[in-house]
Amino acid sequence: MPQADFWRGRRVLLTGQTGFKGAWAWAWLTRMGAEVTGLALAPETEPNLSVLMGLGADPRSRIGDIRDAAAVAAAMDAARPQIVLHMAAQALVRRSYAAPLETFDINVQGTLRVLDALRDRPGLEACLVITSDKVYENDGSGRAFVESDPVGGSDPYSASKAACEIAVSSFSRSFGRALGGPVATARAGNVIGGGDWSADRIVPDLWRAQQAGEPVSLRYPEATRPWQHVLEPVAGYLDFVEALVGGLRERSLNFGPVQDGPVTVSQVADAFQRAYGAAGNTGWVQAPGEHLKEAPTLAIDASRATAILPWRPRLAAAEAIAWTAAWYAAFDQGLDMVAFTDRQIAEFEDRLA
Repeated sequence: MPQADFWRGRRVLLTGQTGFKGAWAWAWLTRMGAEVTGLALAPETEPNLSVLMGLGADPRSRIGDIRDAAAVAAAMDAARPQIVLHMAAQALVRRSYAAPLETFDINVQGTLRVLDALRDRPGLEACLVITSDKVYENDGSGRAFVESDPVGGSDPYSASKAACEIAVSSFSRSFGRALGGPVATARAGNVIGGGDWSADRIVPDLWRAQQAGEPVSLRYPEATRPWQHVLEPVAGYLDFVEALVGGLRERSLNFGPVQDGPVTVSQVADAFQRAYGAAGNTGWVQAPGEHLKEAPTLAIDASRATAILPWRPRLAAAEAIAWTAAWYAAFDQGLDMVAFTDRQIAEFEDRLA
C-alpha cells in the first residue's frame, strides 16, 4: 500500500496529468500530501477528469509538450523533482494507425527528452516510466506474459512502447550515474475506471452509447484483455517507486488484475450496463465492416510484483466494472465528482490496509 509518510512533502514531477490515469495519480498523490507538478498537453476530451478536479486552475498543472525541450526544462526547474512519474504518452492503438509518426515521436522521443532533462539534475531519487502490457511480442497463444519475455509489437502503438522500453533501458545503462537515481518501467493491463472519455475505448464508448440511447458497437466482442481498475496499477506504481528509493534493483515490473479468468469485451459491456442500471442497458451490436488488426487475446503475469512489493490486486473484474459504472452514474446525476473520486480512493485504501 502506498505510504503517505513517504509521499508527504516529496516533490514529484508527474507527466500526463491531464490524461485519465494521470488525473487519478494526481488525486492520490495530492491526497497523501505530495508536492506535485504536472506537465501535459491541454485536455483533449470534453468532459475531462483533470478539468473536473480543478487542475485547469492549478498553476502546478503545467501545459506543455514533452517533446519540447524548453517546456520540459521549465517543468523540471519548477518541480525540482525527487520523484518523476512519467505517464504522458500517445496511448490509443487506433490513433497510432492514423498517426504512426506522432505516436513514435511522443512515446520514444518524448520519453527520452524527459530522461535527458534529468541528467546532472540534483536530488532525483527515482524515475518510473509507464509503458504498457502491449510491449510484449504477442504470439496469440493467450499465455500471460512475464517481464523476461521479448518485447515487440505489430501495431504502431505497441511497437512504440516496446521501443520506449529499449530506449529507457539504454539511457539508464548509459547515463545512470548522471541521472542520480534509478530509472525503471512499469507495464500494466487494460485500465478502466471513472473519468475516461478517450476515443475508441470500451468504457467511454459504453457511456457515449448510453447517452445516445443506442447499443454500443463492438469491433472484437470476443477479444480478452487483462482488465483492471485504474487504482490497481497506480497503487503498484507508487509501491514500486517507494521500493526503488529503498534500494530495489528491479527495472521492469508487470501490474495486472486479479486472476479470475479471461474476460471478453462483450462481458465488460454486459457487466457495465447491468451495474449502471436500467438507463444504461442499451445492449451491444457487432460493429460492421473490417477493422484494424488487434490481438485477440492478451494476458499479463504480475506475480513478480506481488512477490517483491507490498502490492497485490484487490478488485476482481466484476468489482472493477461496478466501481467504474458507479462513477459514471454519479457523474450523470450531477454529484460532486472531486468528492466522489476521493471517496473511491479512500475505499480502495481500506482494501489495501
